[in-house]
Amino acid sequence: MEHCSMYQLLTMMNTVTLVLCIFIILVQAVQIKSRQHDIQGIEESNHMMQRKVAGGRIIGGAVADPGQFPYATAIYTTSNNSTLFCTGALTNPRWIITAGQCVDGALSFTIRVGSNKLNSDDPNAITLTTQTYFLHPDYNPATFANDIGLIKLRMPLSYNDHVWSVDLLAGSELPDSTSVLTYGWGQTSDEATGLVDDLNYVDLVTLSNEECKLAFGDQVNENMVCVAGDTNEGICKRLFRVTLAVL
Repeated sequence: MEHCSMYQLLTMMNTVTLVLCIFIILVQAVQIKSRQHDIQGIEESNHMMQRKVAGGRIIGGAVADPGQFPYATAIYTTSNNSTLFCTGALTNPRWIITAGQCVDGALSFTIRVGSNKLNSDDPNAITLTTQTYFLHPDYNPATFANDIGLIKLRMPLSYNDHVWSVDLLAGSELPDSTSVLTYGWGQTSDEATGLVDDLNYVDLVTLSNEECKLAFGDQVNENMVCVAGDTNEGICKRLFRVTLAVL
């Protein structure tokens, strides 16, 4: 890991015009472990630094077209005691933004870009490895405040129709009821457990923090955005982190 001051980290984030209230990367994080070991680790082994992360889902959405989300990245994070799966977004040829919880304590990253397929063969897929990351200095794993991480690639990527950086918006806070979308490779139904091979996305709208606090309490702060979908559409499970993009 590389350490940096708050000034250095915030300066770096400004160079990619990151504005937390406009484009928030929270990510799905799924432990690649057996169900039994996960439950035991969460309930009995917090003192052994087991990471407490809930699995997530993309419900009622649609399969993404090739190149529809050229900035989407699939990230496998290896730490001392687990491997996590996360999503992120390419912000420029050498940087990926993701959640702080997905870089915290990381030893290495294996990253797949350029493809909507998580496992299937795809001539557009590029697999990379790296070890360099920056974690927000005020990240709080208990409340997920400042849940932001940056991953630095060893070499810059070349852009094409399937690999391109996301357009980060700057300006003001997201108003309530703003149309956004999320994407990911999370579970799509009760029958299809675990990660899916195809990248899915779903349309959502933002909620007020007051509404969100009714469900999640005071851990919701002014730097967070809550979202909801139509009936049988959206994301589910508490503490599930996703990538949000403004439509």
